[in-house]
Amino acid sequence: MSDYLYQTTSQYFGQLASGAEVCGEAELKELGATKINKGYLGFYFCADAKTIYNIVYKTRIFSRILAPLIAFDCHSEKYLYKTAQNIDWSDFLTLTKTFAITSNVADSNIRNSQYAGQILKDAIVDQFREKTTERPNVDTRFPDLQLNLYIHENKARISVDLGGGSLHKRGYRIESVEAPMQETLAATILQLSGWKGERPLFDPFCGSGTILCEAFMKAGNIPAAHLRQKFDFLRLPDFDATVWNQIKTKANNETIDVPEDVIKGSDVSADAIKAVRANRNALPEIGTIKARRSDFQSLEGFSNTTIVTNPPYGIRLGNTEEVAGLLKEFGDFLKQKCTGSTAFIYYGDKTLVKKLGLKPEWRHELRAGGLDGVLCKYELY
Repeated sequence: MSDYLYQTTSQYFGQLASGAEVCGEAELKELGATKINKGYLGFYFCADAKTIYNIVYKTRIFSRILAPLIAFDCHSEKYLYKTAQNIDWSDFLTLTKTFAITSNVADSNIRNSQYAGQILKDAIVDQFREKTTERPNVDTRFPDLQLNLYIHENKARISVDLGGGSLHKRGYRIESVEAPMQETLAATILQLSGWKGERPLFDPFCGSGTILCEAFMKAGNIPAAHLRQKFDFLRLPDFDATVWNQIKTKANNETIDVPEDVIKGSDVSADAIKAVRANRNALPEIGTIKARRSDFQSLEGFSNTTIVTNPPYGIRLGNTEEVAGLLKEFGDFLKQKCTGSTAFIYYGDKTLVKKLGLKPEWRHELRAGGLDGVLCKYELY
């Protein structure tokens, strides 16, 4: 076993969506990371084995946690191939295990991300062929080992993706409706709202219930990766099973009951409500999410409630005029029936903010899941 970069420096990298930096940095501190420094679309930070397992298991904000194996200047395809072969891949793989590579290239001599990933793949399989005459297989859907290649301004980093893929895939999404919100985005919105389960939360456009499920996990202190089937830190050569089992057991024992009538939602679609119930049932039995079929116009209104929602837009609801009309009606509903509450509305299309007819107290840009959106806060007096 060689000394890899994460071993010699105890440094890792957390990848997150643009706009989630404040929440991500605060979460890293809370979970025990040290020496946190901002990088491109994420943070470098230091952690021991106990802390890194804890972060991967509990993070709600980060989409990937990476353990760098090697970092190097990379000006050509040949040098990428040659340097990748300096890693002893038998530390991480056997012939019976599969692997996959996510790659990102920017402002470098190697211009194509997919091509860069292909070079790394060739370096790995060729090393095995030279040693054994056989090679491990690639499985892009369910790999045993997920690798990450990042090249920016001709500087490369090869890492193990410790979550085994994007951490936004919590595992509770049994059913879905059109254009569901990404789980890490919903968690970031909840964090920015300041809601901690102390007062009722309602989503009047709940869809398949991503915001509701993330609120349930937050209020119940359920680890974000509670349902995750695999973690790639298990494939690190210095993986400590005893420490991991202690972290996982402790975290699972720290869940708390979610009070009745705290987390609720509604949607005009019967399929959406069916999806909410299916997704809730995938989570631990420590409370309820109440969801019913209704348009917001039929709701009685709310006081002393945190309203968190992502109204239909564009790909979720036909033409612009229809969306604008719906938002104007929703703005009137908030003004007339929700005094004493606070609303946090995420617009997947920033141009729709003015259609609500209310002036936001603040707005916070958030880009995730292909959306260049904005979160707005409204105090409803």
